[in-house]
Amino acid sequence: MKNFSQPMMLSLGITVALLASCGTHNNKPIESSTPTEKAMVFESGYSDVNGLKMYYEIHGEGDPLVLIHGGGSTIQTTFGNIIPDLAKNNMLIAVELQAHGHTSDRDAPETFEQDADDVATLLQNLGIDKASFFGFSNGGNTTMQIGIRHPEMVNKLIIASAFFKREGMFPGFFDGMEHASLDNMPADLKEAFWAINPDSTKLLAMFNHDKNRMLGFQDWDEALLQSIQAPSLIINGDQDVVQNTHAALIASLITNARLMILPGNHGSYMGQVEGSYTRSKTTELTLAVIDEFLNGE
Repeated sequence: MKNFSQPMMLSLGITVALLASCGTHNNKPIESSTPTEKAMVFESGYSDVNGLKMYYEIHGEGDPLVLIHGGGSTIQTTFGNIIPDLAKNNMLIAVELQAHGHTSDRDAPETFEQDADDVATLLQNLGIDKASFFGFSNGGNTTMQIGIRHPEMVNKLIIASAFFKREGMFPGFFDGMEHASLDNMPADLKEAFWAINPDSTKLLAMFNHDKNRMLGFQDWDEALLQSIQAPSLIINGDQDVVQNTHAALIASLITNARLMILPGNHGSYMGQVEGSYTRSKTTELTLAVIDEFLNGE
């Protein structure tokens, strides 16, 4: 029998002139102190978005690619190990969603639909009319909703380890989610949040938003996915919390979609792992396919 406790908590935990148009921004570039980005310099700022002070970072140059993290995560815990690679050929706009990382909270539940609208509003504030989007885990659900709710803003979609029906997760996932608590949230994710925001009440608020979003999730109609017309790349790990048959269903419903199943668990194929990280050939392959999908002929 599979042990679902760790994947459940991983999914919950993980589940320029442009700056002038934002409400608040940093005037100076920031040099990251994380090991994976020692040489990376980027712009960061906050924008007034639907009642939030929404944090974002801009890395690199080229066509815009929006990065949307997983539940319980930050920009760095989801994408930190691959941002330098993605920024070689793209201008990355990495965001932090409601109550996550640097971004403020509001007195309203977090939903994938609202997250999608928040990201769309941020891009409008930044003067970006159209972009590609790369969402992992719960961020992949948000990415699908962007394709559904804001198709005019979408160039291409990368949807990684995401679901649209409850049955798409491994059996027992949602039963286990009922008992999820902050105590068994992955330590790396808690420490990453505290490094940004040491207020434990805000960590708990983020955790509860993510847990309630999952427990309250209602299946999406297949017609919603069929409405997505943008070229899409669906990615899943062969030992993921999302079943491979479900990832294949997503790819079959989106008209112009391709599917890639990679060896690995929830996000290990893209360097999204808790604890120590060692660059793998699988990560290199993932990045090569993503680059070809985004920038190839």
